[in-house]
Amino acid sequence: MAAEDRPWQTVVWNDPVNLMSYVTYVFQKLFGYSRDHATKLMLDVHHKGRAIVSSGSKEKVEGDVTRLHAAGLWATMEQP
Repeated sequence: MAAEDRPWQTVVWNDPVNLMSYVTYVFQKLFGYSRDHATKLMLDVHHKGRAIVSSGSKEKVEGDVTRLHAAGLWATMEQP
């Protein structure tokens, strides 16, 4: 697969500021995830230091990162 065809990924990183309950809430609010799925992603961030929370086109992921930043979370994008 050509590099430009691979989907981009939104990575949320652990930070010392946000409460776990708030991170779970943001994942539910921004992505429409169930409480269980949002909690699993939050625990990945907490225990592993990062989690992939969305993927898709570069434009979509750029928008997701912007929305996460607006919510106060540390997010970046990558193309694996």
